[in-house]
Formats: sequence, C-alpha cells, structure tokens
Amino acid sequence: MAPKTIRKAIADALEDLSKSDYDKFCFYLLSREEEPKVRRNRVEDKGFLVVTEVLVKTFTETRALTITLQILREIDCNDVADRLEKDTRANSSNSGSAESSAGGSDGTPSGAEAEHFVDKHQLQLINRVYHVSSILDELLQKKFIQKEFYKETLALPTSEAQMRKLYLGPLQNTACKDIFYKVLEKDNQYLIEDLKKMK
Repeated sequence: MAPKTIRKAIADALEDLSKSDYDKFCFYLLSREEEPKVRRNRVEDKGFLVVTEVLVKTFTETRALTITLQILREIDCNDVADRLEKDTRANSSNSGSAESSAGGSDGTPSGAEAEHFVDKHQLQLINRVYHVSSILDELLQKKFIQKEFYKETLALPTSEAQMRKLYLGPLQNTACKDIFYKVLEKDNQYLIEDLKKMK
C-alpha cells in the first residue's frame, strides 16, 4: 500500500483525537513560542481539516509533520503519534532527502527502504555523543526546536538523557536528522567513522 501524503496523514491523526485531546492540541499549537506563530482566529473553533491546512501553509508539510508529532507526544497521544509517524515514514524520508540535497553523503538513506544513519546507530549515539549543546544550538538556529525545549534539554543531568529527549522529539524528522548528522560529522568525525564500520 502506498504511503499517505503528509497532509492527509496529519488530518487523519487530528480526526482520531478525542474532543478534549483535540482542544489540547490546538492550545499547545497556539502556545508555541517559536516563529512563525499560528494566530488564534485561524484555529479556535475550527475543524481538523482547517487546522491541517493551517499547519501545512504555515510551516510547509515537512515542518508541519514535525510539529504535529511533537505536540501529540507532549499531550500524551503517543498511539496517534506512532500511527502518524508510520503513515508518513516514506514521505518524510523523501522530503528530508530532497531538502538536504546531498544524498547518502549526509547520512540520508540512498534508497527508500534504507535506514537513516541516525536511526541505525541510535543506541550508540545516545551512549557516545557527549557534547549535545552544539547540536541543540544548531537545531535552535534552524528553528527545529523551541527555546523552551532547548532549555529543558540542556537542564537534563546527563548527555544520555539529553540525547533520548532529542530522539523522542525533533529527531523523528528526517530533515532534522540530516542536520544532526552534519553536526556530528563536524564535531565527532572519529565517531562517525567508527560507526560506519559497524555492520
């Protein structure tokens, strides 16, 4: 079965939410500190199709997917987030590869079925990346994370905890993984080379 378009998958995910969870989703969307912000009158008392269009037109499809996943997990709608991620995996991978415009050289898979370097080596990266602050700086500058997420992650006591928080949030998006990989390549070249040797 062909994967859903990102737009349709987001709409289906929002439709699956209960009334209280949908209201909570809209509240969190309006509470985002990061630009661009969504105006209240574009979301308040609007249906899931309208909100989907607002998300896509405000952020582009790839960013809309990332933000939707982040908010769903923040409001503990993890089952819906998991389905959305599964439904859009192929599309978000293709979108991320196009945005990075560097093919397999930056960690993106060379084929649709291939696994991203950042996913393939998740356990090793969680345990062996010690300077997470430079990654957070880059993601904040590129507007993949909000200042609140940045502060919360930096406040965590260990690099492992910081990395796990990244994997649960922004690193679910392929374009974000590409940026993460490039920072690693610049700051942890030895680690990249070591992991590439692993089967």
